[in-house]
Amino acid sequence: MSIANGDGLWADCLLPLKEGTAWRVREITSNDDWGQGLQEHELARLKAQKFCGKTFDFGVLEASQEILLVVDPDQIRAGWGVLAQKLGPIGLAIDPQDVGFIQRAVGFCSGVRQFDETSPYLVADTELAPEQKVILQSFLSGIKLIEAPTSLLGVEGLMCAGRLLGDLHNAIVEIIAVDELQDQYPAIHAVGRAAEEAPRLLHLAWGAKDHPRLCLVGKGVVFDSGGLNLKPGGSMALMRKDMGGAAFVLALASAIMARKLPVRLEVYVPAVENAIGPGALRPGDIMATRAGLEVEIGNTDAEGRLILADALALATEQELDLLIDVATLTGAARVAMGFDLTPYMSRDTETRNALLQVAEGVNDPLWPLPLWEDYGRKLRTPFADLNNVGDDGAGGAIIAACFLSCFCGAADDWLHLDLAAWDHGDRPGRRKGGAMAGWFSLLSYLEERYGAA
Repeated sequence: MSIANGDGLWADCLLPLKEGTAWRVREITSNDDWGQGLQEHELARLKAQKFCGKTFDFGVLEASQEILLVVDPDQIRAGWGVLAQKLGPIGLAIDPQDVGFIQRAVGFCSGVRQFDETSPYLVADTELAPEQKVILQSFLSGIKLIEAPTSLLGVEGLMCAGRLLGDLHNAIVEIIAVDELQDQYPAIHAVGRAAEEAPRLLHLAWGAKDHPRLCLVGKGVVFDSGGLNLKPGGSMALMRKDMGGAAFVLALASAIMARKLPVRLEVYVPAVENAIGPGALRPGDIMATRAGLEVEIGNTDAEGRLILADALALATEQELDLLIDVATLTGAARVAMGFDLTPYMSRDTETRNALLQVAEGVNDPLWPLPLWEDYGRKLRTPFADLNNVGDDGAGGAIIAACFLSCFCGAADDWLHLDLAAWDHGDRPGRRKGGAMAGWFSLLSYLEERYGAA
């Protein structure tokens, strides 16, 4: 598969349903009397498998083609992941009308360790509802983008994926050649000009113009060497995931369009490779931005906020209802939250609280950090309007958000997510690889906020 040409991305559902008999899973909790209703030979079979009713235990009953799985309600995704890890890509019957279908399906995919066209095989009792199918398709396509190596998914490949998504939903897609419009997008150009592939900016528009304008901005650094402030080898190894914000918003846009949310959706993805070469950005350089602010470069490895600055400025040149940016922005967010939690910051208290409430219900972790704009003082410099990094190394995630805030104009309702985009697979049923923690929560929040068409 040539991901660079966009093959397979948003073209078909990534979970093909196979006909035929499938194993059925009967879930119980650790508090249930799991032996009730079972025959003696079935109890003996479970005992032989050392099934004892603890969380994530499972037992196989061949005669009835049934699997008994112990999983508590808040651990459904992990439980199905453990099941898949142990059994592999067998056929499993899932009732698509079950409200937990998505979590079960994603958990199973995680456990099998493959998000592709051939595995796993999930067999539904009845045909999937279109909204369930597209949510799975959208989420798994985003993961697939994150995991693609830069040799297969560079700047042009990311743009191609966006164009294919737009074609699928009859959206208007514009690919802007930033190198030809340096004066309009100077920050994006400055970060990406040293790379072999020229920087690009994707703009996707969909929906009726009289609907509330929802803008999604995703960081699309297809690989981050750190620039002249070169990363050490260990820190560079996973930097193909530095376009995780772009993957997140493209996947989110896919679900929004398929669900036909009544919004005027606009997506902006600035795409660059932060490379070392002729013309590379230097520490101490003074860089222009679309918003008219000049930025002193304190560190070339803080490049994501620079390309987002131009994209956010563009998005806020027209009135909007909600502005969301998603970016693998800071190591400080990982220090504060680890890889399981995606921290977010918001200008609007109501939005911040409502999103947290939804996330707790969906069991897809997001957690608020304060947008302490007084930390903006740490970006002061005598040589420009602001520096791109703080002056003391403390509070890095909040300071990065303060930097972005300078380019969000009058957008009162702005939400910023600092994404990890990777799972190290150190929990039950969790798959090592690309991740979009908080994606289901944000989608659920948007559906609740705007409603169905």
